[in-house]
Amino acid sequence: MAKPACFSVKAFSATAPTAPLGATVIERRSPTPTDVQIQILYCGVCHSDLHFARNEWGFTQYPAVPGHEIVGRVTAIGGGVKKFKVGDTVGVGCLVDSCRTCPNCRVGLEQYCDAGMTGGTYGGTEKHLGTPTLGGYSQSIVVTEDFVLRMPANLNLAAAAPLLCAGITTWSPLRHWKVGPGQKVGIIGLGGLGHMGVKFAKAFGAHVVLFTTSPGKTADAKKLGAHEVVVSTDATQMAAQAGSFDFILDTVSANHDLNAYFNLLKREGNFVLVGAPEKPLAVAAFALIFRRRSFSGSLIGGLPETQEMLDFCGKHNITCDIEMIRMDQINGAYERMLKSDVKYRFVIDLASLR
Repeated sequence: MAKPACFSVKAFSATAPTAPLGATVIERRSPTPTDVQIQILYCGVCHSDLHFARNEWGFTQYPAVPGHEIVGRVTAIGGGVKKFKVGDTVGVGCLVDSCRTCPNCRVGLEQYCDAGMTGGTYGGTEKHLGTPTLGGYSQSIVVTEDFVLRMPANLNLAAAAPLLCAGITTWSPLRHWKVGPGQKVGIIGLGGLGHMGVKFAKAFGAHVVLFTTSPGKTADAKKLGAHEVVVSTDATQMAAQAGSFDFILDTVSANHDLNAYFNLLKREGNFVLVGAPEKPLAVAAFALIFRRRSFSGSLIGGLPETQEMLDFCGKHNITCDIEMIRMDQINGAYERMLKSDVKYRFVIDLASLR
């Protein structure tokens, strides 16, 4: 298969694990018959971007362009595109392709593609060019139409951008385990993921309890929709919640003790991890087996459920709480992220790059 022609766009990239991100020019493929070319308007800043830029996962190839919470406008389409037209407002999340043929892909769970994360928006493989994929810290991106999402017209686009990762990462497990009215649901951590977990669990009709190590987050948590706030370092507060939860969602990526939370679950309660701590976590078996409790993980979401989530957010006017930055402020934003100094997601205004 002949390689398509390319065009140049401005971007911000990392050139080494310890190098700050800086301005560069990258190549995008010209649209093939099934491609959508998107002018990027806003891109959320995920903690995964920082891990990737600094090669903390060990597979980064440089130059690396992060960014997988992308919202933009369609500027060109291939001749065979049926789902979108020029001028449409669209989104691109953590995936830009998958194998399309494995059992997981065939049922719309592309995030669990048997070929692995080869279709990642960054750090994957650009199938047409044979090069690593480059993410949303750039002027534009070209994506096959099957991995482009339609954005609700009524949402603030900048505040909607993090829905493409922070939103779907919390939506998917809450939906999969059928969280709803009459259930007591815990959310651990009030960061980019946690604040969306609180919003969704509340919207689904559950009684929502936020767990935090920071007493100062109580007011914010209740404003976002939590009915109760428990300071997890307070043994008395934790003991008062024993055996009362149907479901707990853990959004924390720092190393922490899971076992204190297992005893808060009812019989057959579910504990789901979406945070990604760097080191292995110890699990006390008896806390699980004596009450038939479940401990599992969840990864982003497939294309159908991501569109379902966006449509729900449009209907219920749900977006992320964000702080807008210019592209040239990204290195400072990374340092602030490491200190949890953001409420609750940075979003880059890509007009600052143009």
